[in-house]
Amino acid sequence: MLREPEARDRAAFIELLASPEVHTYLGGPRPRAELERGTPEVPERWPGSFVVDLDGSMIGQILLRRATGHRRPAAAGKADLGYLFLPQAWGRGYAAEACAAALGWLTDALPGEPVVLTTQTANAGSMRLAAKLGFAEVERFEAWSAEQWLGMWSPLTPPS
Repeated sequence: MLREPEARDRAAFIELLASPEVHTYLGGPRPRAELERGTPEVPERWPGSFVVDLDGSMIGQILLRRATGHRRPAAAGKADLGYLFLPQAWGRGYAAEACAAALGWLTDALPGEPVVLTTQTANAGSMRLAAKLGFAEVERFEAWSAEQWLGMWSPLTPPS
């Protein structure tokens, strides 16, 4: 289930951001003590930010936001899909299901809006997820000392 962040999610948000496994391809984890001090009691809420809830507990986060400052011209200004899942939720299809639901929400909110996704090519799980969701490669580029992959997803235009 996708829902807004709540106060009960604070510990899971901290775990996501402090996890070395989650941040292997994202520049490394943030210090737990810093997160404990700086994370608000109720994590920030805004359209396109979803908690992925399984049986009443947060297992991940989906972010859909406008890529206004994206370094790649093909992505600038488009909706950008991001996701983080706790390691115990990996490999069970939750990311695919949650991302597909978020893309459905965006299609309802902004019909015809293309979405971009960037991941390191070394991140095999994210590469598989991008393919499963229907993202098509736009380009590969070097950033942060690693090869990056930029894909784009476009919703199907409903028949007239």
